[in-house]
Amino acid sequence: MLKLKFHTNLIECGTDEAGRGCLAGPVTAAAVILPDDFKNDVLTDSKQLSERKREVLKPIIEQEAISFGVVHVMMDEIDKINILNASILGMHRSIDVMTATLSRKRTLQHILVDGNRFKPYPDITHTCVIKGDGKYLPIAAASILAKTERDRFMERIHKEYPMYNWKKNKGYPTKEHREAIRKYGITKYHRKSFRLLPEQYELDFNNTLVKNLVDNS
Repeated sequence: MLKLKFHTNLIECGTDEAGRGCLAGPVTAAAVILPDDFKNDVLTDSKQLSERKREVLKPIIEQEAISFGVVHVMMDEIDKINILNASILGMHRSIDVMTATLSRKRTLQHILVDGNRFKPYPDITHTCVIKGDGKYLPIAAASILAKTERDRFMERIHKEYPMYNWKKNKGYPTKEHREAIRKYGITKYHRKSFRLLPEQYELDFNNTLVKNLVDNS
């Protein structure tokens, strides 16, 4: 059973991201503060839940949370600063959004981070928890909001480039997605700093994909 708190006497948020390993689309981060009486027997790591269950949990979290924030870090920024820094930046920005809506009577005192890497957020302590989205409810809640918002983004851009089937693969490096990159090239939504194709396709990337990027821009 997931725990609600790491420090029982502090106001804590959980933060997590979605889409770190994708070839296309943003990395999306969320931060959530849950009330001390929050209970939910279904809520856990978003990766362990079906899409239907995530969609059911999303409005529950948004309604019951004391505060939450969700942000996208787009592809050009990922390419400039790398995916790890972009993920941490996204978590920081989601905390910014979340704290902006807190009342003056409440001040964030601690951050629970999914994973083992984070950069200090100004004036607030943090704890990194490996696989924290399966251990703490606030991190699990953040993982749900990040995942559902990112999925919706990918479904929207699927309509623009249906040949990549982003509504299904959500930008992850599936065989189908990589074959579509090989055939059609890359788009403005692809992360150009990532290895989009296996080694044997690098010549195709250098010649065909860059041309298609220009054509699709």
